[in-house]
Amino acid sequence: MTIGFRIRRNARTVSPEVVERFRALPVANVSDSMSRISAAGPRIRPMHRSGVLAGPALTVRTRPGDNLMLHKAIDIAAPGDVIVVDGGGDLTNALMGELMLAHAIRRGVAGFVLNGAIRDAAALYERNLPVFAAGVTHRGPYRDGPGEIGFPISIDGMIFEPGDLVLGDCDGIVVVPQDQVENVYVAAKAKHEAENRQMEATEAGTVDRSWVDKSLARLGCEFLD
Repeated sequence: MTIGFRIRRNARTVSPEVVERFRALPVANVSDSMSRISAAGPRIRPMHRSGVLAGPALTVRTRPGDNLMLHKAIDIAAPGDVIVVDGGGDLTNALMGELMLAHAIRRGVAGFVLNGAIRDAAALYERNLPVFAAGVTHRGPYRDGPGEIGFPISIDGMIFEPGDLVLGDCDGIVVVPQDQVENVYVAAKAKHEAENRQMEATEAGTVDRSWVDKSLARLGCEFLD
């Protein structure tokens, strides 16, 4: 047995119904509802034109600059899966480009989160499957392994368990553990609705801003003429 070279299929994933319910919620509201301590890092940015990312995680760990296991993940992904790759954050070699993306689209993959680089950036932008990555380079990958599929990974301290709910929009990526989806959804939906009401009040000029001065007074801010 080669250490660090193994594949395990997901036994549990979030349901399609859960994915659809979360799709309408901003990542920021979900993040706020998880105590603002979860983030995949500011380097992981959208490489597509528009649209949100939502689906269960198919996790991949690979040697930096090597995409053999990413190829295999695309081959075994279920429709709707989000392929999340810990490539060590290395940007020397691209982990995927247009040809792999086309194969993933045909397989029904919902999108990608890559702690690594992509290439064929203009083509990925135009095809518009949700892809989040740490950078862009024209240099191609290696295909030698090793790597793992279907085991927990971490990107900048955010833990992705296989089957967890992955969400992404222009603000970045957040992951919701499977056993927390219901509680997080209730809290995030309530926050989203509250912000919509606040926006209506703001645009109508009726929002209460007295909390600012109250906070300054409580914290001991001194006002000088």
